[in-house]
Amino acid sequence: MRKEYDFSKAQQGKFYRPIEKLEIPIYLDKKVKNFFSKKALDKNIELDKVINEYFRGNEKIKECPFRE
Repeated sequence: MRKEYDFSKAQQGKFYRPIEKLEIPIYLDKKVKNFFSKKALDKNIELDKVINEYFRGNEKIKECPFRE
């Protein structure tokens, strides 16, 4: 390590990302991912949209407090 570092040309907040915009990865079982991937291909839409559609329409999950 150096004794001193020059931060005179540094940009404050260059890599800052507000927490509310942070995308959290969700890991699916292989069979589950394959199922939803096939649905996404059939509908010609992105995988995340198919999964969100499923959760929004599932009767057991309708009481979820974060529903839009």
